Amino acid sequence: MWMVIGMWDTSKDYRLMVAVKAVDLFRRTLESGGFRGQWKKKPALQAAGEIERILQGLTYCYMEPEDLASSPEVMEIKGKVEEIVEALGGEDWSRRFLEEAPREEREKVEENIARVRFFLNTLGNLDRRLMLGKISDPVIGVDIITGEVMSVGNHPVADKLHVCNVNAGGRSIKVVTNDLDVRENDHVAVALLPPQNFMGVTSEGMFLGVEGVLRDVDGEPGEMPRGIPLEALNETRNLVEEFLKS
Repeated sequence: MWMVIGMWDTSKDYRLMVAVKAVDLFRRTLESGGFRGQWKKKPALQAAGEIERILQGLTYCYMEPEDLASSPEVMEIKGKVEEIVEALGGEDWSRRFLEEAPREEREKVEENIARVRFFLNTLGNLDRRLMLGKISDPVIGVDIITGEVMSVGNHPVADKLHVCNVNAGGRSIKVVTNDLDVRENDHVAVALLPPQNFMGVTSEGMFLGVEGVLRDVDGEPGEMPRGIPLEALNETRNLVEEFLKS
């Protein structure tokens, strides 16, 4: 699936590069002032700053990815992610933010919540992606998982888009797709990408496919799918590259 190379240059590891950009996205999201209610903004930003410092130190460490995955630095990052979740208000932080949001701000708050989720997922699962070894490909910078479509609905204003709620293994994510053949109970492959707003609806990922969405993917929800065609990764690769350049 991916190109494997010899001596490892961590400064060009897409997992670390995407992680750095995800921290920046998270900080900008919190500083935008979109979240209301009782939560601890300053500790959350301080923890993000610590994660950024750790990532900067790892950029030129030249450690093997598998060794890096179990290093004290990466374990510290995971601990900081847990601190941020607590600072946001605990495991149900997103529900609380939505409840506090005025109706006119709900769309923006949902988009900000999706951005925070992307950050938490990207940094929280950094060790899992590093364990995949020496892979030099933009797609390794984000999680690609199996999902089970739980519901499919029409986009409120776009006839050629559907909004899907997807079981991503213990949590639900929202995916906007232009493949109108996707159905409830389909097993799909999902790239968990930086959120995109499609005319008022925020999508937390993208279904993989070649000529249409792959709808019978082998794997349990939340786990890495098996047997994905190489060409199904092309759009994910492009979107990760765009995120890094943004």
